[in-house]
Amino acid sequence: MRIITLNLNGIRAAAKKGFFTWLAAQTADVVCVQELKAQLSDCSADMLAPDGYHGYFHCAIQKGYSGVGIYTRKKPDRVIEGVGIADIDAEGRFLQVDFGDLSIVSIYLPSGSSGEHRQAAKFYFMEKFFPILQRLKASQREFIFCGDWNIAHQAIDLKNWRSNQKNSGFLPEERTWLSHVFDDIGFVDVFRRLNTAPDQYTWWSNRGQAWAKNVGWRIDYQIATPALALTACEVSIYKDERFSDHAPLIIGYDHTL
Repeated sequence: MRIITLNLNGIRAAAKKGFFTWLAAQTADVVCVQELKAQLSDCSADMLAPDGYHGYFHCAIQKGYSGVGIYTRKKPDRVIEGVGIADIDAEGRFLQVDFGDLSIVSIYLPSGSSGEHRQAAKFYFMEKFFPILQRLKASQREFIFCGDWNIAHQAIDLKNWRSNQKNSGFLPEERTWLSHVFDDIGFVDVFRRLNTAPDQYTWWSNRGQAWAKNVGWRIDYQIATPALALTACEVSIYKDERFSDHAPLIIGYDHTL
């Protein structure tokens, strides 16, 4: 089973940059995307259902904002949109597809970088989402949460960690929260299970030649239940082409849908 996750920073913009051409050449079973920045009526047919894939989406109510999607080669048994909290679901941040006892989620946590009001919204999401994660872990289903969590967990996960300790995405409260997701609930950062090297990033600012100098952040994850995480056998971050300010995170699992 091969899973790709990518924050598109706009599905229409990513399409123009060749994302769907690249996707057609991949052997992915499931592709999770975030930050659609579109309504379904804004998208062409090949964006909604690329050749060989079924497409499922949870769009934000606000036009041109947020939104998540999942492309699957196999039709899922069930699709769940949202977490059941109205103000969170209005922003289109959670989409789940079920295959037997496996659930794959496309998740997009809020960014707090645009101001105090959005950081407050991020903390609110984190507060409400933590017990949901606890409940899902206790369900005995296998889970993979794929997407942009907007948190760099440790100093190794961003280039300039010292100067970012008071910035959204690397605040102590955010990092502690993510540690609780791993250490207390018991989910696993699958990429770090297989790759502990520095300078492994999935997002780069558009300022200051960050991409060229690899001054990035690792804020995109595949976070899984322990048994499923143990089946992960290959991980990579695709950087040969740029479809977004994020890069595709690709993980292969010794697991069959």
